Amino acid sequence: MTEHDPRNPLIVQGDHTILVEVDSPRYEEARDRLVQFAELVKSPEHIHTYRVTPLSIWNACAAGVNPEEINGVLHEFSKYPVPEHVAVEVRDYASRYGRLRLLRDETGLILSADDPPLAEEIAHSKSVIPLLGERLSPVSFRIDPASRGALKQALVKIGFPVEDVAGYVEGEGLDIRLRALTTTGEAFSLRQYQREAARAFHAGGSDRGGSGVIVLPCGAGKTIVGMACMEAVQSSTLILTTSVTASRQWRAELLDKTTLREDQIGEYSGLAKEVRPVTLATYNIMTWRRHKDAAFPHLALFDQSNWGLIIYDEVHLLPAPVFQVTATLQARRRLGLTATLVREDGREDDVFALIGPKKADVPWKVLEDQGWIAKAICTEVRLPMPEDHRMHYAVSDARQKFRVASENPLKPGMVQALLRLHPDEPTLVIGMYVDQVKGIAKHLGTPVITGATAQKKRDKLFADFKEGRVRVLAVSKVANFAVDLPDASVAIQVSGTFGSRQEEAQRLGRILRPKPGENQAHFYSLVTRDTVEQDFALKRQLFLCEQGYDYRIRDVEHPEGPLELP
Repeated sequence: MTEHDPRNPLIVQGDHTILVEVDSPRYEEARDRLVQFAELVKSPEHIHTYRVTPLSIWNACAAGVNPEEINGVLHEFSKYPVPEHVAVEVRDYASRYGRLRLLRDETGLILSADDPPLAEEIAHSKSVIPLLGERLSPVSFRIDPASRGALKQALVKIGFPVEDVAGYVEGEGLDIRLRALTTTGEAFSLRQYQREAARAFHAGGSDRGGSGVIVLPCGAGKTIVGMACMEAVQSSTLILTTSVTASRQWRAELLDKTTLREDQIGEYSGLAKEVRPVTLATYNIMTWRRHKDAAFPHLALFDQSNWGLIIYDEVHLLPAPVFQVTATLQARRRLGLTATLVREDGREDDVFALIGPKKADVPWKVLEDQGWIAKAICTEVRLPMPEDHRMHYAVSDARQKFRVASENPLKPGMVQALLRLHPDEPTLVIGMYVDQVKGIAKHLGTPVITGATAQKKRDKLFADFKEGRVRVLAVSKVANFAVDLPDASVAIQVSGTFGSRQEEAQRLGRILRPKPGENQAHFYSLVTRDTVEQDFALKRQLFLCEQGYDYRIRDVEHPEGPLELP
């Protein structure tokens, strides 16, 4: 097809939004190119909307995509001529990346601009002035090392991201190697995309590497990429995780696939306070304090060892207090791992400034096509609100409306109907509300895991599920993150949080690890029709569309009626 062919899928608009026609024969090709440099804003059935932002362009530049490629994609797939100013602004955004550099010489840290007018603009920015030291030349300033992170935050917010090539402390040395055979005797090696992601992060040990974010689907081996980076750095490592369960899964992987010994790995949580060459800590313990005005005593862990690498697992969940201390840790190598750069608090620019830019991003559908993760069919099942609940819903406030809709009494029957469609497949039933999850578990006669479930019992139930002794497991949101359930092939989401794309990523990820046979997974979301729950489901759907999944919607009048589902 030629440029500006009316069958092309894109309409590039002057406000930097891009409309994408889903029914176009070039839709999939265009989508896979767009996600490299644009953010998905909304995704109703026929027209999806993307937006080009400075941050999306800077992340693309950091991952090696240049402005000529970006504008080339816009022109190649656009139905109409691309507004000239959009192409100019793409080049402008891209040109800002690297115009400011943080360097180190024998006297200390220096901020250098590529020309005097830019240096002058920086010197007159109210948010930046307190962070600048002595003016060394028309284009350079002395910087206090303690201000390194705060300066990067301030500069990215005024539109000038800094390329930080000031280097890192080496940290305490640690000999760590990946095994060729796991402890169970299975052959082990990095997949090509894992090797390339680790190589992009480390950059041969140069100052251009050592900080950044790796974006990979759940089930694609982010932990293994983290271990490959540890092997490259060869230094003591602090790993921050979302839960004790996640920490213990990291520990098991490290012992199985690296040369680390038991006594070299410590757990720092509410249950133990071990500081070892490799230490696994939870975000919860790092942000614990006695009361809301007290200090965070466990943040001292960042200074308790000479860490050469800090790994932030599920970096999109990084809590604000950890952001604050990370600003002071810019001399240490930092690796973020995530399935999505989207943060519900909108602090993606802080991840960019403090952890680093995106270094690698492998699309979910690419890995699905290569067989590294399971194929997924995503279906939203819409149920009516029972007549005797409609008045209660009508008089409830906005927050209560969401709960009334989420706890629709028809949902347990629908779960049972879906289980009949998949009688032999390992299934997770996932919900936000503990009482609802417990009620459905009781209705089904299945075990349940909630936040109140003791860690020992959680570990036992997860093991029973993995080994096939339990086929259906009901879980609250404690299972959203870093729970290794490789054999789950069906997930039924009975309630979710308020339009959280990151939660949708994690829940889908629970079933995406490769499967024997057809390598097929099913993800169902149960939604009450014509309620706020349906509105929030539309927001959560963004993530699935962003990753290229077909999102099917089925209306069901009653769970006991005929089901026309995939």
